[in-house]
Amino acid sequence: MDFGVVLQTNPPAARTVQLAKLAEAHGFSHVWTFDSHLLWEEPYVIHSAILAETNRVTVGPFVTNPATRDWTVTASVFATLNEMYGNRTICGIGRGDSAVRVTNGKPTSMAELRESIHVIRELANSRSVEYNGATLQFPWSRGSKLEVWVAAYGPMALKAAGEAGDGYILQLADVDIAAWMIKTVKDAAANAGRDPDSLAFCVAAPMYIGDDLAHQREQCRWFGGMVGNHVADIVAKYGHHGIIPDALTEYIDGRKGYDYNTHGRAENDHVDFVPDEIVDRFCILGTADEHIAKLKALSELGVTQFAGYLQHDNKEETLRVYGETVIPALTEHVRAKK
Repeated sequence: MDFGVVLQTNPPAARTVQLAKLAEAHGFSHVWTFDSHLLWEEPYVIHSAILAETNRVTVGPFVTNPATRDWTVTASVFATLNEMYGNRTICGIGRGDSAVRVTNGKPTSMAELRESIHVIRELANSRSVEYNGATLQFPWSRGSKLEVWVAAYGPMALKAAGEAGDGYILQLADVDIAAWMIKTVKDAAANAGRDPDSLAFCVAAPMYIGDDLAHQREQCRWFGGMVGNHVADIVAKYGHHGIIPDALTEYIDGRKGYDYNTHGRAENDHVDFVPDEIVDRFCILGTADEHIAKLKALSELGVTQFAGYLQHDNKEETLRVYGETVIPALTEHVRAKK
């Protein structure tokens, strides 16, 4: 299993770069950042700084969307970063949440998402693509490589992830829900004639190492509210007790609204509807041993990367314990002498 860290691009940008460097030092393979241009600083500028000050981590947005940027511009960013830093980028993408809703926009259609995946991937892999009635290609790009991983909860998005994505991103760490989601994506891939095992499967959730569970819950309750935004859209379309597991949809009954001004922050004040049970199931909390046990269960489902959100008050210590204890426990060991 690979390990990533998910950072917000809060000012000062130097702090984000510092945490990215620390994550690399502790053995994380990926550094992801939020992409919401009004709520936080512009991620791709910071990605360039992270890549310049690290040696091996892969860097990308978690997640971008097809609505707020022209797809060819997005592809050009990745191809340029790859030329500068040696193919160390990755693209997480979804239909759009905070980046579009803060501007009173709406998530894109599934058709637009699928088309954007194709255009961004082809251009950022130094290939030509049909776009707006023209055949386009970056004449300056040679040998650029980019994978596009799709974030999804609903049936149509899960289908798109299996059929069109290089990987699938599930933003919650509930083992039972993850099992259903991963199977759905794999089935979609197989039905499209793809090898399901060729896809990456990334589970993302807050990670907090410590002994005070009550405090950890309060620091991570925001996550249930963030997931609830997407779940509310699914319930509005499909209703309760439909195709999506009840374990995902039932907890939003008490949801009364959401304030994007505190989106993704521990101090979010619109998440009282999220019960402790959901925080415990969706996040990875507790001691190192408890983290290891849950991550092993997810690994057995086929999860190939865990990306831990680091929006809490114990960032450095969590990274340290992951580097010294958790990551080694989930890493295959090779004997020097047999």
